[in-house]
Amino acid sequence: MNYSVTYFSSPIGLLRIMGKKSALMKIEFVQNAGTDSIDEEQLQLAVQQLDEYFAGERKEFRLPLHPEGTHFQMNVWEQLQQIPFGKTVSYEDIARKLGDIKVIRAAATANGRNPLPIVIPCHRVIGKDGTLTGYSGGLWRKKWLLDFEMREIQPKLL
Repeated sequence: MNYSVTYFSSPIGLLRIMGKKSALMKIEFVQNAGTDSIDEEQLQLAVQQLDEYFAGERKEFRLPLHPEGTHFQMNVWEQLQQIPFGKTVSYEDIARKLGDIKVIRAAATANGRNPLPIVIPCHRVIGKDGTLTGYSGGLWRKKWLLDFEMREIQPKLL
């Protein structure tokens, strides 16, 4: 498949952004920019919205998305998109939203395979006891994102 690729330098590291025909398909945490064929123009909206998010100016992404996954994974990722900025839910909450508490492990696995971290906010899913659990970019990034969102929803002192 022929993707458009661009890179975005975020406060939590370099992101490799991939899409096709302006639809966002994948975001990866990377150490260095690769030698990909870069087409920043097709992914300009994604870069702009990520920049706004990290600047504290955007709480919700409005991008055409085309993640690739199973039907079940797509259902989980749809549920993740319903979690409000600055809020968290548990894996059990996701399983209940899917209609079956017994799919909790499968929901956690699908959460971990989210191809669009940050945009599809899998970082907002935590353990039932409030502990931070796995994140594709590492737990320090998950903690940073949750702390960042909490700071952004706190009332600003003059």
